Amino acid sequence: MKNITLIIGGIYGLLSVVLGAFGAHAFKKILSIERLESFETGVRYQMYAAFFLLIVGYILKFETASEKWIPILMIAGTFIFSVSIYCLAFQDVWGVNLKFLGPITPLGGLFMIISWGMLIWYFAKVKF
Repeated sequence: MKNITLIIGGIYGLLSVVLGAFGAHAFKKILSIERLESFETGVRYQMYAAFFLLIVGYILKFETASEKWIPILMIAGTFIFSVSIYCLAFQDVWGVNLKFLGPITPLGGLFMIISWGMLIWYFAKVKF
């Protein structure tokens, strides 16, 4: 689980830089300002998650179920949150109605919040 957490943290970081570059250059020409701002929110939170995963990948021992759930919730939450935002940002360009993803985005955010909360709880319990 440690390696998976670190690898996905690296992947999320890499994709954040790539998508951020596209957003700053290529996507400015095809997305409205509002859609581009949403897209950038997805990129920003994906990068936050990348840092989170890299840090917890080194800190956690992955011995307990809660230690394993901390990165799982962040990985899943970030995927749901950011990918749904990316899709919503491009729905006009693609000519499809993806508004059903609107209520799914906060679910990803909730998973991310729970992951942060579990990390705080872990820090409160563990003696370093």
